[in-house]
Amino acid sequence: MASHLKNLSDFSHTTVPSGKNYRFGIVVASWNAEVTGALYKGAYESLLKYNVAERDIISIEVAGSFELIAAADQLLDNRDLDAVICLGCVIQGETRHFDFICNAVANGLANVGLKHTKPVIFGVLTTDNQQQAMDRAGGKHGNKGTEAGITAIKMAALKLEFK
Repeated sequence: MASHLKNLSDFSHTTVPSGKNYRFGIVVASWNAEVTGALYKGAYESLLKYNVAERDIISIEVAGSFELIAAADQLLDNRDLDAVICLGCVIQGETRHFDFICNAVANGLANVGLKHTKPVIFGVLTTDNQQQAMDRAGGKHGNKGTEAGITAIKMAALKLEFK
């Protein structure tokens, strides 16, 4: 089935481990707040659903998606976390700014994860328009924030498999 026809945030086909005893950071960009607020809600609620205690979730708001990089790095420098979820939304405009920001954020977050050897989850929407963003922030295609939360739990649990 084509992805444009279904909710992509369905996890009924997989097992999600308990998030109990894990600690997570969530960094959310305030730019495109309607979208990022919905992503945050999805991520936060998914962590709670899988038994992460509220006290084990640290939330930080930054200006835009580019700032997610420094905030994730600072969180991992200063807190004992199992993963950091980064949520943002970059919508295509008339200039190449979109390309530069999306590339920088993707590479920057990957580098933060490698530097700290901790999962840094890329929950940044990169869409052509506002409607596509809304469709992926709790709309007809699910909520990428929910997916990011579940990914964080699964990645934190994966690390235990190597011990």
